[in-house]
Amino acid sequence: MSKPSTAARRALHPLALACALALPPLAHAQSAPAAEDPAARKAVTLDAVQVTAERRVENIQDVPIAITVVDGETLTAYDAAGEDVRVLSARLPSLNIESSFGRAFPRFYIRGLGNTDFDLNASQPVSLVYDDVVQENPILKGFPMFDMAAVEMYRGPQGTLFGRNSPAGVIRFSSARPEQTFGGYARLGYGTYGTANLEGALTGALAPTLSARVSLLHQRRDNWIDNLYNGRGKDLEGYRETAARLQLLWQPSDTFEALANVHVRKLDGTARVFRAGAIAPGGNRLAPGLRRDQVSLDAANTQHLDGDGASLRMQWDLGRVTVHAISGYEHVKVYSRGDIDGGSVYVFPPLLPGQALFPAESADGLPYHRQLSQEVRVESNDWGRFDWQAGAFWFNERIRIDSFSYDGFGGPQTGYATQRQDNTAWAVFASGDYDLTAALKLRGGLRYTRDSKDFTAQRVTGPFGPPIAPIHVSPRGSNLSGDASALYQLSPATNVYLRVATGFRAPSVQGRLLFADASLPASQLVTVADSEKVRSLELGLKSQLWDNRVRLGLAAFHYQVRDLQLTAVGGDANVARLVNARRARGQGLELDLEAQLTDALYVTAGASLNDTRIQDPTLAVFGCVLDLCGVRDPANPDPARPGTFLLDGNPLPQAPKYVANMTARYGVPLAGGELYVLTDWAYKSSANFFLYESVSFRSRPMVEGGLRVGYSWQDGQRELALFGRNITNTMYATSGIDFNNLTGMLNEPRIWGVQLSVKF
Repeated sequence: MSKPSTAARRALHPLALACALALPPLAHAQSAPAAEDPAARKAVTLDAVQVTAERRVENIQDVPIAITVVDGETLTAYDAAGEDVRVLSARLPSLNIESSFGRAFPRFYIRGLGNTDFDLNASQPVSLVYDDVVQENPILKGFPMFDMAAVEMYRGPQGTLFGRNSPAGVIRFSSARPEQTFGGYARLGYGTYGTANLEGALTGALAPTLSARVSLLHQRRDNWIDNLYNGRGKDLEGYRETAARLQLLWQPSDTFEALANVHVRKLDGTARVFRAGAIAPGGNRLAPGLRRDQVSLDAANTQHLDGDGASLRMQWDLGRVTVHAISGYEHVKVYSRGDIDGGSVYVFPPLLPGQALFPAESADGLPYHRQLSQEVRVESNDWGRFDWQAGAFWFNERIRIDSFSYDGFGGPQTGYATQRQDNTAWAVFASGDYDLTAALKLRGGLRYTRDSKDFTAQRVTGPFGPPIAPIHVSPRGSNLSGDASALYQLSPATNVYLRVATGFRAPSVQGRLLFADASLPASQLVTVADSEKVRSLELGLKSQLWDNRVRLGLAAFHYQVRDLQLTAVGGDANVARLVNARRARGQGLELDLEAQLTDALYVTAGASLNDTRIQDPTLAVFGCVLDLCGVRDPANPDPARPGTFLLDGNPLPQAPKYVANMTARYGVPLAGGELYVLTDWAYKSSANFFLYESVSFRSRPMVEGGLRVGYSWQDGQRELALFGRNITNTMYATSGIDFNNLTGMLNEPRIWGVQLSVKF
């Protein structure tokens, strides 16, 4: 992406984009140097946004996919309060992110497609690619964002070039690359609850052909929630997270480069706080008297994570073609223990905050994880009207999951179960584009994938049942997916496109045996979801307006999913199992808007409408315990499945119908620098927490806002800012647990703070 001129930086500091919520914004503004005559000075305009959605650098306007881009400097404002990747939720059209595992395990949903599964081998239909390496395990998807060049979100099936479980779309993180010129930055923020955020990077030449970049992040927050059960004092929701990255870029010639990346992550703190009775009976409002900074839990709470990884990306320019090779290694260990019932008082029925039916304290661990991946890709170098790329991909992951149950606050272990999974996949793919005329470009591609899993689960000791002997399954799946599109240039500033695409998610396995009924058949103890396949149609428009001061993106889409993989969690049966819905469909509209309204005022806006439906007249799951949540779905008439409810016609879980966001930044020159005010707001409508519809387990509409007031000087090399996140201190439930009571989990609290940034 091109950089703004010095004059433009004075008029629009990069943090103008700082809270851009919506779209491919995040292009900086630029202008010509100021002339002596103000009337002769050119208006500030928007730079072109370069993306790699098709695995080659292109102008976002020329790519026939709905894309939202957030550059590295825009993320500065978001993570000033020590936020993790969930901060992007509702700040990009059609994107929702939530977690019952805290910072360690985010769950992504694009256009309503996602996965509520909390198991440590959960398969998600949103693929996350970090520095060109797919992050398959859900724990890997929580790696922090720091020293980023850009975040790109590609909506819709990406079954050709990003084919690893991507039927909903891809989120792609790209770190800033090493440079030969010495430079770097340091950024220190401090705020409410002892929230600290330190981020920095150094880059420069080690030799004429070798450059390096070292990046560091440290985030922390003091415990700020008082557990009333063990007396006064702050006990929960604190964390210490450190991540670092070292990159070495070797460029011995104009035709070859190798970029090596080594990264580590360490997280220590408390697990997600579950709050018994957080949701008031008979509605979805928070219970009266619920306090964000108080709970009463009679179980231990802790979370620890250690991860590391490495990659090597090489490319050879052979003249007519360029060869790319990407090798990746990832490893992570995690242990998380918490009070699952979320309370300390056990009554029948549990109706008030802190009340539950029975105690439940458990832990999950990932003591062993190893992921290897390899991709080789060949792309043509400007073959005229026709360009192409083709390649092969290989992936292998081995994991072991341990599950534990405990008795009381720090009490003895009462149960232990384990799962092992070995997953191997390979694929071959090819894609090409052809300029049929000067105005009409055609694109298309195909990918063949083969996926196999070997999975074993057993319960060694049960908290209230006998051991369960090892159960072994080996699901296999293969698929041919692809895409075809046409992009037509209506004018030099406006393109329209039509895209048809398919995607594929390999078979998934779920085998949480710790609390399972040992008398059930093996097929109900270890469940397998068949391959999921999606077909999508998208029509879009991309335009640059008002002398390149406004960028507009519009998309309309419709998709059908066959054998949709869903996870039935909790409920009256206290089980977690995979199911396939025969079909599901989604349709909607999306808007991305970025505008430099005046030289001083920059705004962005984004919005989406997602209408989703499960289409399966026989699919049924258990509802909440004792129907405390008020299930709205019809009871299943099948006498073989008493206590279950039919799901046909329900929207997908965690799929808000409406998402909207906006930012506005106003800056004025002052004393050799710039004083600016930036505000951002995000909205998402209500959504079901689970597969069934109920009165209580449904989020309420949410609005959150941010504010930043800053002063920058020395052409933006120095900056001091005051910031606030969730400035209205909105409190709402983001998700729930339904097997024991009306347990809920809350959004992040309000944080006020100050941040100092230095570039050099």
